[in-house]
Amino acid sequence: MRHNVTGKRLGRNSNQRKALMKGLAISLITHERLETTLVKAKELRKFVEPFITLGKNETVANRRLAMARLGSKSTVAKLFDAEFVARFSSRPGGYTRILKTDHRLGDAADLAIIELVDYVLPEPKEEAEAAE
Repeated sequence: MRHNVTGKRLGRNSNQRKALMKGLAISLITHERLETTLVKAKELRKFVEPFITLGKNETVANRRLAMARLGSKSTVAKLFDAEFVARFSSRPGGYTRILKTDHRLGDAADLAIIELVDYVLPEPKEEAEAAE
């Protein structure tokens, strides 16, 4: 029985799951948008949102905690950057959005895009040049 057991196993052992979530979290914070499977996106949401909450209160302890769990200096620097924090300072939670997309051709897995809620798509270069 799975009483009080939360989270999906994702077909991996615990070390592989931790490494997967760590890598996905670093990519999401760095690029602010990521395409993955729906199940991984839902698990990633639970993993990454506490880091954004940590970033809102900049203390040495919070920086060290984020660094210990993420292991990427550039990602932690972006997480505690004043510009990044200002985007989420008035929001009490719910920093990510999951958009369901297609099915993967190989195995028909449900795909989804997970992004930060204030993510804005960059303009294509052709339209920007034509506007000038």
